[in-house]
Amino acid sequence: MTGVALAEELLLLAYDDSTGKATMPRISLDLGMAAAVLVELALAGRIAYADGSLAVVDPTPTGEPITDEVLARIAADTPHTPASWVQRLRHGLRDKILGDLCTQGVVRDVDETELGFIHVHRYPVVDSSVEADTRQRLADALAGAAAPDERTAALATLVVVLRMESALGVSGDEAATARRRLEEIATGAGFSGQVSTDDSVVRPSVGLVVATLAAAVDAALGKRA
Repeated sequence: MTGVALAEELLLLAYDDSTGKATMPRISLDLGMAAAVLVELALAGRIAYADGSLAVVDPTPTGEPITDEVLARIAADTPHTPASWVQRLRHGLRDKILGDLCTQGVVRDVDETELGFIHVHRYPVVDSSVEADTRQRLADALAGAAAPDERTAALATLVVVLRMESALGVSGDEAATARRRLEEIATGAGFSGQVSTDDSVVRPSVGLVVATLAAAVDAALGKRA
């Protein structure tokens, strides 16, 4: 695996560049981080869906520490459903990814104290080039000039499932249009989250993780899945 991890791209989109604060519900973001890492592993051919559970089909490390830690955890544990893994992985994962971005010099950790003893961390952007590339790829995908590559399609799918259209700088009618286009991209890439035996759905493992994420986010927000 090369380049920026999906979870890192998603996290950068979800945080305000200047204030360094999350712009969406934390629980949704935590679920999104877990799903992004699982999708990353599925795209890399390391895990697959089999007999109702996610299983490791290739234990070869990807070279990305956080992703490889999750890969090793799945390999060492008993089989679990995609829904179970999304819930199991979400705790603490966001902090690890933020720490990794700090180490890379992409964001910085601003530790502030409120009421004299409550520590609050903000993560304003230091190097905007990573997020700029992510946003440009999504903008090109939304423009529909050409079919996006698989990783961009996966990122677009996570964005729409997490209802992050506003993070793309659109609102009102533009947001509705962007959501429709993102859904088209997800369906076209086989990432719509619909469980299917159709051979044209080339990534059923990814689709199942996405479906799990959508249901988990709906439940977390108190909405009917």
